[in-house]
Amino acid sequence: MKPIVAITAGDTNGVGYEVIIKALLAGYMFEIMRPVVYGNAAVAKKHISTLAEEYHNVTWNLIDTPEQAKDGRLNLITCYTDEMPVQLGTAMPEAGKAALASLERACRDLKAGKVQALVTAPLNKETVAQARPGFKGHTEYLAEQFGNDQLMMLCSGNLRVALVCNHVALSEIPAQITEERILAKLKLLNNSLKRDFGLEKPRIAILALNPHAGDQGLLGKEEQEIIAPAIQKANEQGLWAFGPYAADGFFGSGHFNHFDAVLAMYHDQGLIPFKTLDMSGVNFTAGLSIVRTSPDHGTGYDIAGKDQADPSSMRNALFMAIDVLRQREEYDELTADPLPFIVREDREGKPRREFIDFKTTKYNDDKQRD
Repeated sequence: MKPIVAITAGDTNGVGYEVIIKALLAGYMFEIMRPVVYGNAAVAKKHISTLAEEYHNVTWNLIDTPEQAKDGRLNLITCYTDEMPVQLGTAMPEAGKAALASLERACRDLKAGKVQALVTAPLNKETVAQARPGFKGHTEYLAEQFGNDQLMMLCSGNLRVALVCNHVALSEIPAQITEERILAKLKLLNNSLKRDFGLEKPRIAILALNPHAGDQGLLGKEEQEIIAPAIQKANEQGLWAFGPYAADGFFGSGHFNHFDAVLAMYHDQGLIPFKTLDMSGVNFTAGLSIVRTSPDHGTGYDIAGKDQADPSSMRNALFMAIDVLRQREEYDELTADPLPFIVREDREGKPRREFIDFKTTKYNDDKQRD
């Protein structure tokens, strides 16, 4: 059975509908999923009218619930009125309400198990916050809705950049860089790399907060007093964490290629080099019980309605949602009933796992098992 993927349309005056339609109409998309767009067909039609003629005959399969989604069709659940004003390229309170309505409805269906993954088109945080005070972004909203810890991660091929601080004012970042927070984010990242990406023993690089990694305390002591101790504790708990590395040289030298993921201290430290390297990457929310991805760009007001939006990032977000769903299923199946083991010391006094063999009632160490 093909998974049903919920796709929120995002800001009605941005490029959301454009990149969704362009990405989905690549024929192979329907071979791997049943997409359900959460938005409005009349609003979508206004966007379609600005696109190339090849898109003008797009038709929607209007449904009331995801169970009605059909294979090979552009399925759509109506989340707001046909009279929604559309002024492409303009930030409007109505657009924020519409984006929130789409997100809320998709989350209800996720909680009910009616859809298997969520892909979100860009929205305007300011206009959504007018309808829902305190709204900071998709990542924080989804963590609140699903009661999970969250980790923002940008992904492109083998480059994965995660953040300790997401949407936080620069002046507030130092107070949020704590040993406990770094260690918690490292654990979330390590678990996601294993369960969502199939990496058995991931190597994680941790960036410094200050220039030149603090220059031995001359430019700041966070590296010595907070970040390095967090890395040490992570290593003691079996994580392969390395650093802290000065951010500029780390990316400029290509050193990131030697790691499975990078943990940056704050938003721009991680996302500026990532987007410089690739603007078709995917924003993935790790740590959630659900699978959520999105393109790594914003509403694109400056090009909305000009048929200039590149659907590559949205297409990659859809692919990644399916990949993570499959990888999680495989991982959960393989780890559902692990063999019990005991820990004994070897001749050198080092701990060694020994799996219990019920057939012979003897123990086999994990080296022999591998």
